[in-house]
Amino acid sequence: MAQSRRDCNGWEIYLPVGCLLLSVLLFHPALAKVCNDRTKHGQDNSWFTRDGENLPIMVLMPMNESALMSGISQGIEPAVQLAIQHIRESRKYSFSLITKIYDTECDNAKGLRAFFDAICYGPKHLMIFGGVCPSVTSIIAESLEGWNLVQLSFAATTPVLADKKKYPNFFRTVPSDNAVNPAVVKFLNYHNWTRVGTLTQDVQRFSEVRNDLTNELEKAEIQIADTESFSNDPCVNVKKLKDNDVRIIIGQFDENLASKVFCCAYNLNMFGSKYQWIIPGWYQGNWWEQANNTNCTTKKLLTAMEGYISVDFEPLSSRPIKGISGRTPKEYEREYSGELQQKGVESSKFHGFAYDGIWVIAKTLTRVRELLRIKQRQNIYHNFTVDDREVGKMVLDVMNETNFYGVTGQVMFRNGERMGTIKFNQFQEGREVKVGEYNAIADVLDLINNAIKFQGVEPPKDRTIVRPQRRHINVPLYSILSTITILGMLMAGAFLFFNIKNRNHRLIKMSSPYMNNLIILGGMLSYASIFLFGLDGGFVSERVFETLCTVRTWILIVGYTTAFGAMFAKTWRVHAIFKNVKMKKKIIKDQKLLIIVGGMLLIDLCILICWQIVDPLRRTVEEYSLEADPQGRDLAILPFLEHCENTHMTIWLGIVYAYKGLLMLFGCFLAWETRNVSIPALNDSKYIGMSVYNVGIMCIIGAAVSFLTRDQPNVQFCIVALVIIFCSTITLCLVFVPKLITMRTNPDAATQNRRLKFTQNQKKEDSKTSTSVTSVNQANTSRLDGLQTDNHRLRMRITELDKELEEVTMQLQDTPEKTPFIKQNHYPDANNILSISNFTDGKDGEKSILKNHLEQKPQAQWGSMDPSRINRGPLEDINSPEHIQRRLSLQLPILHHAYLPSIGGVDASCTSPNGSPGSSPRHRHMPPSYRVMVSGL
Repeated sequence: MAQSRRDCNGWEIYLPVGCLLLSVLLFHPALAKVCNDRTKHGQDNSWFTRDGENLPIMVLMPMNESALMSGISQGIEPAVQLAIQHIRESRKYSFSLITKIYDTECDNAKGLRAFFDAICYGPKHLMIFGGVCPSVTSIIAESLEGWNLVQLSFAATTPVLADKKKYPNFFRTVPSDNAVNPAVVKFLNYHNWTRVGTLTQDVQRFSEVRNDLTNELEKAEIQIADTESFSNDPCVNVKKLKDNDVRIIIGQFDENLASKVFCCAYNLNMFGSKYQWIIPGWYQGNWWEQANNTNCTTKKLLTAMEGYISVDFEPLSSRPIKGISGRTPKEYEREYSGELQQKGVESSKFHGFAYDGIWVIAKTLTRVRELLRIKQRQNIYHNFTVDDREVGKMVLDVMNETNFYGVTGQVMFRNGERMGTIKFNQFQEGREVKVGEYNAIADVLDLINNAIKFQGVEPPKDRTIVRPQRRHINVPLYSILSTITILGMLMAGAFLFFNIKNRNHRLIKMSSPYMNNLIILGGMLSYASIFLFGLDGGFVSERVFETLCTVRTWILIVGYTTAFGAMFAKTWRVHAIFKNVKMKKKIIKDQKLLIIVGGMLLIDLCILICWQIVDPLRRTVEEYSLEADPQGRDLAILPFLEHCENTHMTIWLGIVYAYKGLLMLFGCFLAWETRNVSIPALNDSKYIGMSVYNVGIMCIIGAAVSFLTRDQPNVQFCIVALVIIFCSTITLCLVFVPKLITMRTNPDAATQNRRLKFTQNQKKEDSKTSTSVTSVNQANTSRLDGLQTDNHRLRMRITELDKELEEVTMQLQDTPEKTPFIKQNHYPDANNILSISNFTDGKDGEKSILKNHLEQKPQAQWGSMDPSRINRGPLEDINSPEHIQRRLSLQLPILHHAYLPSIGGVDASCTSPNGSPGSSPRHRHMPPSYRVMVSGL
């Protein structure tokens, strides 16, 4: 019956149950009763040999050609024999070493049996040399403390044996697999690689190396971006490394899986100038051809492998220094090659470590013998013996003090581990080329100049270099818009100069110059905000940019309210005067309009101050997805954009938009209500309506497009700037350009055409409030002068009509035949009187003129008749006073009906010419003289 277990390299071995008993005997030598007396290590004098005697050394390694790793042993034996020969030839040692080889066959059971046989039945071995297979070596090395023996290995590189608590009597001349980790870290630091990833085969040997490497990387503060392990198919893990942007990959796997790894790397394009692979360097030559079990061709593998770095211990020193044997590494290599040719075996990469190992044993034995002789001389009883435990401790101490230069470099141990030289090779054009080495003793990395050939012009980056790139406003665009803004401000300044210079002119004075100044000031503030909107982190610091966020918001809001608030206040004054039917006289001064604008600004300030205190604007950075470098460099562009935002940005913008929207709607309402009031110097409602319409449309479009182009600062700034420029310019032009044109073409236009022009639907309503026209605003005096001029002109017209009426009366008295002529030709004159009645209504001066004219000598015209005409015949009776009076009783009421309303007599609503004059309310209040005239008719 047998138990199955897996050793450090993953090989399946079988341990017979019977060997368990043997293990017990090995760890408890007192129980090994079957061994001869030489196994009883109490007092032992075997170290006190005579000069020239042979000292036996136990050699454990697989020699059977069918055993695993037997090829290593075949190339080791010539090196061992050559070392013993060189020791003998040096004549520095008083003894000769005899090696007794025991074949372990790389099998735990057979290895234990060989070791047991050597202990029980072999000569008294002072030391154990060998140990190739990790599993066999670890089992034997664990039992050495019980036998007080020290083992020196030349090929066991497994990191497990570095545990001094478990293997205190184990040494090795070959560096451990972990010895490459400090060299790798040094290599990473040399190229400033601070971010790596690991890809490890799921085997204990590689896992141990990976764990130790992790500790070394953490000490060196190198980030491990990703750690991947795999058993058979590495493609999934390789892809994860790529997804995590790992550029420097440290691999721990054998050559059988290395071909799969590089095949996956080729398929995922993880090679070339952007990637660097670091793998073990102990693979056999042309391993990619022998171990290629993938679907990738050799050409593809070579393409993916190009440039990888392999790390392994240096088998022979490259320095031409003569070592302890008096030979340089090159000289030793020539002799070793001669021995191989004689025996017809292949070389082993461990032969230099075996050669130096024999020299270590020789120096150790020599030093221990010297120490024992010193103690013997100090003993006065001359029967000095030594205990095996004491000798074993002496051997350990001497081994740790070993320090000489051998063919593999400086031989030195630190806690049983060889402090050797690590070499770096690079795969270049189908072969490995040495590019440098690392001296573990001096902790120095020495790279050969210009030996490393990276795929790019420089070493690969340890990560995708992310270069933040601010999305800023182009300087040419900012310059162009700033120039346009400056022109707009100069235009506003020209309007301001014009308004101030002509402030006493009737046209400008009637349009409220103070309000015009506020409109200009608001426009200039809006223009100024454009300069601030174009400044970002590329022009100012972060702290200044955060301040600009607040300043530009305040300026734009205050400028908008100042400009449009003044326009709306002017429109409100016109509306209050002409639309309030209950008030016959209303005077609204500019001071009251200033208070209205100030109230609007006060609301703005309250909102802005609360905004600044509760949730101020901050500089925020919005990052976008990575972009490839347009110049093809090995870096990625990370666009970012600076914004002015706060926690509750939507709420605050909603408050501002709602307030400004209501203000705009109110302005539209006022402009619509006063659309028919046409006093050019006083009323800007038409232009205000046009301004509000344009500003509203542009603001809506601008806000929507600005939100959609949030990630495009040039487009966003261009839209915002153009909207502000357009709104401010069109507003200023609509307000001031008509005034400029009027002042240039007709300077006296302000005193002409003062009559209010209403539509037919508004005449009835607006006629009731006509008395309030005389006191509109600060221009009341000018308007009164105009009305007096009109009044004088109408009086002159009334005088002319009076003369015509007198002539008609005289004709009626003299010629009866002219009565039809009166009816046909003089009724138009009566109609003319009717047509001007509306303009003379309410004017006391005009009433008095007409009244006086009617009262001039009425008796002479109508009451004194010629008595001779009373006794005429029938034909002449037609012109008798009775007939004339009868005819005039029908004709004159027509004139009476059209004439009296102009002087406050008959109401205009009395349409019947036959109506009794006494039926009119106003007629009853007529002066007595006038009532006499009517009764006489």
